[in-house]
Amino acid sequence: MSKIPPPAAAAKSMADYAREFGLKAEEYDLVLTRLGREPNLVELGVFSVMWSEHCSYKSSRKHLRKFPVTGPRVLLGPGENAGVIDIGDGQAAVFKMESHNHPSYIEPYQGAATGVGGIMRDVFTMGARPIALLNALRFGEPSHPKTRRLVSGVVSGIGGYGNCVGVPTVGGETQFHAGYNGNILVNAMCVGLADADKIFLSAAPAPGLPVVYFGSKTGRDGIHGATMASAEFDEDSEDKRPTVQVGDPFAEKLLIEATLELMGLGAVAAIQDMGAAGLTSSSVEMAGRGGLGIALDLDAVPQREEGMSAYEMMLSESQERMLAILKPGREPDAYRVFEKWGLDAAVIGWTTDTGRIVLKHKGEVVCDLPLGPLADDAPLYDRPWVQPELQPRLTPEQVPAPTDWRACVLALLSTPDMASKRWLWEQYDRHVMADTLADSATSADAGMVRVHGTRKALAMTSDCTPRYVQADPYEGGKQAVAEAWRNLTAVGAEPIAITDNLNFGNPERPEIMGQIVRAIDGMAEACRVLDFPVVSGNVSLYNETNGAAIPPTPTVGAVGLLADYGRRAGYGGLQDGQTLVLIGASTGELGASIYLRDLLGREEGAPPPVDLAQERRNGDLVRGLILDGLTTVVHDLSDGGLLIAAAEMAMASHMGVFLTLPGDLPDHAQLLGEDQARYLVALSAGDLDTLDSRAAAAGVPYGVIGQAGGCELAVSGLAGLLFALDLDDLRAAHEAWMPAYMDAPA
Repeated sequence: MSKIPPPAAAAKSMADYAREFGLKAEEYDLVLTRLGREPNLVELGVFSVMWSEHCSYKSSRKHLRKFPVTGPRVLLGPGENAGVIDIGDGQAAVFKMESHNHPSYIEPYQGAATGVGGIMRDVFTMGARPIALLNALRFGEPSHPKTRRLVSGVVSGIGGYGNCVGVPTVGGETQFHAGYNGNILVNAMCVGLADADKIFLSAAPAPGLPVVYFGSKTGRDGIHGATMASAEFDEDSEDKRPTVQVGDPFAEKLLIEATLELMGLGAVAAIQDMGAAGLTSSSVEMAGRGGLGIALDLDAVPQREEGMSAYEMMLSESQERMLAILKPGREPDAYRVFEKWGLDAAVIGWTTDTGRIVLKHKGEVVCDLPLGPLADDAPLYDRPWVQPELQPRLTPEQVPAPTDWRACVLALLSTPDMASKRWLWEQYDRHVMADTLADSATSADAGMVRVHGTRKALAMTSDCTPRYVQADPYEGGKQAVAEAWRNLTAVGAEPIAITDNLNFGNPERPEIMGQIVRAIDGMAEACRVLDFPVVSGNVSLYNETNGAAIPPTPTVGAVGLLADYGRRAGYGGLQDGQTLVLIGASTGELGASIYLRDLLGREEGAPPPVDLAQERRNGDLVRGLILDGLTTVVHDLSDGGLLIAAAEMAMASHMGVFLTLPGDLPDHAQLLGEDQARYLVALSAGDLDTLDSRAAAAGVPYGVIGQAGGCELAVSGLAGLLFALDLDDLRAAHEAWMPAYMDAPA
């Protein structure tokens, strides 16, 4: 085998290159032990990307095993490109969430756009047609000099890619905090539909089968993208633009159609998209999962740049590319499909029975490695961790009440996190494909997309409250899962399963590893109690700059099923005279609340505890009310508590709300507390007896809290009328902040 030496001008040893590629000294020593020799540059590049945190999950795999991954509707859990759940009638939903954080900070438009493209490929690689996109975005404080440019670029990238491909973006969340100043988060989620008996996997089934490359040509963009995504940022990070991929949504659309058509012909034996680590990860994973080997001739790889080396071709992360293993003799069928859709394609190799990856370039073997050390035998760490320092619980008496309620309400509705994100989501096509029932503009706690040609619909959401996780990772992890479950419940859907995107700082720091461990512990507990298994996910670590980590942000994407979308709920549609009922108990949890942080400037206090058994009881009651047609207006309580839920319900309905607070807690604790497991529900007065009997039987606390009518949001408390605000004033405050911010001079 020929050796590929380093460039002559650079007198570096392989150990030097290993450090440059992100391998620790002890990891490079392990490479030497596993090979029994020194690798060449191509082989070292292969090891470096496959052993990166982004590809190997070497710091988190031990703890990810805590998640429940099976359930009555789970067809395929973690381990493939996306998870698969049964939605009845021989149909399946396929979904996953993934991060594109580092690329989006370095090059916001392309970073976000290729994040959308990559997550769609994970879904249609499984044989599913993408039907919906969501995103979860976290930016730095608005006053930071980079934030406005990052928001503009990321939103444009998401809209530009998704709109061109023709998949609706139906939901998501956007938050701002100084903790993301140097490292924003862009988490993208895709949901697709497939026949349950036609799910495609990546494992190579047998030796001697042709390996075909199809899609866009390979270029030099994105080289070492997986390594970059597995490292901290520093002052030079913005010089890493060559490691950010460049996307082409029109090529992605062609790729979707060609892939699904090829699958429909029965020609595909296994298939994998080229995502992180490009041709390296796709070939290693396909052969490794099948217990086989693979041999590739890199001269056959379609290339768009002159003189590409084997190293560059294997590590390129050029977009819109797929690798498929065909059934015997099906090459002519495949080429007809690729020609029809105008895609580059070539047979570039064969599966083998050697258990090795062998690469040839210009007639010489440039890489010959055993697959075991690259995948299943990659490093697995049990990193030391310390219990996170927890915040003490705050009583309502420790948090001062507003002195001017009117000013408080208007200020809360216009804070960066709580203000309307209309400026943002109006840039997304939310109704392409004509099956969207609810989206960011529809005033519902989850997006909903009809399963075409049926009465079924899928509900989907993404959720995390990083300030809760920061204050108590265990309770915050539980709450992220519970809120996703509540959001699906609040529209009438049966929650089925989740995907997760675990965004944290440097796991080599015991305090950060403690956040990771305890957040996973909390999430796993919530998944078990709520029968809400994890079917796919992504871990994004080293999200920090110059040693300053992001707030811990374990984002949860969730999917549920509506058997009949005619029985669904939103939080708009209040009718004059309806009674408002608060489902769930209130104790006035103001620790780590939006009110405390954004109006009082205090980031302290324990987050609200999550009683998972009560979450289940309360949610099951609410879902039953929706399915039995007793209510169509439901809003879960989260950020800002009862006050924000009532304000959003009133604005969405163009209908006034008058709340009368009971006297068992201070007014500000009742209005602004963020106690969990609560819903605001509108019922006709004649249905209160039914609610009473059902709530008593289920052990669910509730209280009549107000009435719909008029054109104001008004609240009466212990001291009489606290405030009355015209809905036009509420809406003006709620809508004004983001367009004013984005239109302000740089």
